[in-house]
Amino acid sequence: MPRYPLSPLHGEVDVSEIRKANLKVTGMECAACAGSIEKAVKRLPGIEEATVSVLQNRAQVVYRPAFVQEESIREAIEDAGFEAEAIVDDAGQRSGSISRFRIKGMTCTSCSNSIESSLKKLDGVQKAVVALATEECEVRHDAGVISHVQLAAAIDDLGYEAELLIAGEETNRIRLQLEGVTAAADFQLVKEMLVALSGVTSVDLDFSNAMVTVSYEPDRAGPRTFIETIEQAGVFTAKLEAPRGRGSHDRGLEIQHHKKYFLWSLVFTVPVFFLSMVFMYIPGIMEGLEHGRLNGLSIGALLRWILATPVQFVIGRRFYVGAYKALRRGSSNMDVLIAMGTNAAYFYSVYIVLRAATSPTFKGTDFFETSAMLISFIILGKYLEVMAKGKTSEAVAKLMDLAPDKATLLTLDEEGDVAGEREIGAELIQRRDIIKVVPGSKVPTDGVVVWGQSFVNESMITGEARPVPKKLGDKVIGGTMNDHGVIHIRATHVGAETALAQIVRLVEAAQMGKAPVQKYADRISTYFVPAVVVAAFVTWLAWYVGGKARSYPKSWIPAAMDEFELALQFGISVLVIACPCALGLATPTAIMVATGKGATQGILIKGGQALEAAHKVKTVVFDKTGTLTIGKPIVVHTKLLTNIPLHVFYDTIAAAEVNSEHPLGKAIVAYSRKISGEHSSHGQQQHEVRDFEAIPGQGVRAVVDGKATLVGNMRLMKEHGIHISEEAEEHLRDVETLARTGVMVAIERELVGVVSIADPVKPEAARVISILKSMGVRSMMVTGDNWGTAVAIARELGIERPCVHAESLPEDKARIVEEMQAAGTSVAMVGDGINDSPALVAADVGMAIGAGTDIAIEAADIVLMKSNLEDVITGIDLSRKSFFRIWLNYVWALGYNVLGIPIAAGALFPSTGFRLPPWVAGAAMAASSVSVVCSSLWLKRYKRPKVVEEIDTSVQR
Repeated sequence: MPRYPLSPLHGEVDVSEIRKANLKVTGMECAACAGSIEKAVKRLPGIEEATVSVLQNRAQVVYRPAFVQEESIREAIEDAGFEAEAIVDDAGQRSGSISRFRIKGMTCTSCSNSIESSLKKLDGVQKAVVALATEECEVRHDAGVISHVQLAAAIDDLGYEAELLIAGEETNRIRLQLEGVTAAADFQLVKEMLVALSGVTSVDLDFSNAMVTVSYEPDRAGPRTFIETIEQAGVFTAKLEAPRGRGSHDRGLEIQHHKKYFLWSLVFTVPVFFLSMVFMYIPGIMEGLEHGRLNGLSIGALLRWILATPVQFVIGRRFYVGAYKALRRGSSNMDVLIAMGTNAAYFYSVYIVLRAATSPTFKGTDFFETSAMLISFIILGKYLEVMAKGKTSEAVAKLMDLAPDKATLLTLDEEGDVAGEREIGAELIQRRDIIKVVPGSKVPTDGVVVWGQSFVNESMITGEARPVPKKLGDKVIGGTMNDHGVIHIRATHVGAETALAQIVRLVEAAQMGKAPVQKYADRISTYFVPAVVVAAFVTWLAWYVGGKARSYPKSWIPAAMDEFELALQFGISVLVIACPCALGLATPTAIMVATGKGATQGILIKGGQALEAAHKVKTVVFDKTGTLTIGKPIVVHTKLLTNIPLHVFYDTIAAAEVNSEHPLGKAIVAYSRKISGEHSSHGQQQHEVRDFEAIPGQGVRAVVDGKATLVGNMRLMKEHGIHISEEAEEHLRDVETLARTGVMVAIERELVGVVSIADPVKPEAARVISILKSMGVRSMMVTGDNWGTAVAIARELGIERPCVHAESLPEDKARIVEEMQAAGTSVAMVGDGINDSPALVAADVGMAIGAGTDIAIEAADIVLMKSNLEDVITGIDLSRKSFFRIWLNYVWALGYNVLGIPIAAGALFPSTGFRLPPWVAGAAMAASSVSVVCSSLWLKRYKRPKVVEEIDTSVQR
């Protein structure tokens, strides 16, 4: 049986509150600066952790506010000789929490804009984004100033319903539903049992709902421990509360709601339609409907009134409520137009009926069928729209469904041997649990293989088609499929920390974000409804006054109408044909589908802004190591320039490079271990290393066993005054001609050797560069490597000499990107390392290779999960097709209103006699929103370009 090391025991936990401070630090020049800042901060009481990034000019400090305040941390940094200020932006919020709500009752962008602007005015709210397409709102706020409960109340006060999905204050906090707990003493007992557990920071009781809220440190405790502790007495039971929003909200319920209302409207509207449009032209039936008059009121008119009233006030109540709420807050939306249009038709018809009932000579035409059919068609349109919108978010739902519901937990004895196994809910997995994964089952959480080997299909997460071999020490991703052997994994990330959960959050955040082009639609919608109301009034007035003044022939007026009724029909048609919804849905629905489709292709797009910027890209800047090359350099040759033994040479430089994160440094360390194995009689010595410093773009320097050691490129040697012989220079040129990197080594100011390192070019790289050129996109290469190697690799890839920049520091890469932008070129940067993050941030679109560092991925706008270069082509192609679809949506939405409103106003009536009845105008309005959503859904059919498929196939071979 496999045996695993037991987890270390933890001491008592300080239950004081823990906060995180993000500060911008200026004045740092090297890693030594960062080290001095970290030391200065860590001297303060209450500091849990301090991390300083030289490249990003930032410091992140985890501290206990009971002992130290953020201002004291800032002052400590300034006392160390640097400038510091708290960050309050998207990159890091001071005391910031993120709460997300689902909002019911929004109809168009006017609603979403109103909520957004109102929330932004509240104290403590730092940012608010409302997405009409997803019907969700995300608020970044200071939880100490305003809570999520107050935010929900503010949304409710605006006339909408807010349902909490995620509360930022609830990180590492769970709610348990208790059963069997009835008395106050029972609650107190449960609390005492939980408080006694290591890792529990607070316990709050909710007596009315029999709930307990537990805050904890995930490294020390978890939900399974809490439930088992409560249930160990055998009297009480506990279970996790169902996730809010995702568990309680079901798009299917909303669809059924609209379907029910539509079917009920048909029950009343179909008879009204037949009474108005069909029976009046059938002999026998027509006479029966006209028989039995009360003065001028016929049975047919009375029946139409009775049938239309429930449609107007019961089924159509939602439009009254929506219009009232909009007008109460000083705005207007689609509900206002519908309420005005249907009210005009209904109440004018009521006036006609009452006049007919009191006057035997009065004759008039009612429009009850207009109001009833209008409401029915609009509800039908809303029903179809909700169904279509549900399909736009299917990608997120499919990602969430990847996680299995159950997991097999292995229990260990005191020696670390497997003692047994049991099935638990996947949501109860805790860090360091040992989980058994059998062939054909899904990996339940992120972890590391501790026993066994297998092939895992990761296509559902990364898009990588080939099964990936997994052995001892390899990482596995939750939601992937184990194809072959049995493996045991140790859980490293659980719940919201898993890669799958982060991908879901990223896609959801992307769908919440607004593309810059959407601002135009928002601006139009602000003035759209008032403009339509004015246009409808002017239309009615023009036709009515024109009819009274005999400006058009009386023959134009239908026999059953007069001037007022004809003008009213035109005015109502203008009101109800106008559709602000189509404009509001044009961009977000396309972004939802595109980001979801990208996620299934292994391309994570962080929002509409990234998607919009990518379609404008004209230049792609590639980093070399790990991006254009495989990123696993190996030592292929060593040139010794003195009589130093080979194993001593490598022992020394490995000791200097052991703390380096650079791939070349890691290659040297790995080769040194191999050399040490071949010279095992000497053993691998332990060296005293001090004053280590990594110099970006040059190499490293350190004092090894009292000897000053330099390992790096020509620039490093020259800056330290190291003499370079002709023999060394000639050898270096030969190395670079072979597209290899020459690493020079100097000990005690003497050049002792040159290490040749090769990093093979990715097999697809040259083809990708060629395809980008055919797409009108120029490719450039920026690297910290030497010019000879860079030019040789560029020649192999087909990149022109002027497009190569070598020996570039991280800040040089960012400067090069900014210079191209200043020349009017839209730039994408593709990289994978920490030294690429400044350029990734500076570029219009930053693309991070998924296998790269966390910092690079965080800085990027698009993450290529498969680490395949051909996905650069797919990302640009997807963005281009997405924005073509968005512009098509706008052309349709604007074109529909530009053409539809004049036609509804009677522009064609004088020349053709064509008049658009209000109920037809209402049907057209409903169809316009549905057509825009369906247009966006066409992106679900997107397929990668054929050339990309060909590259993928050739690489797999």
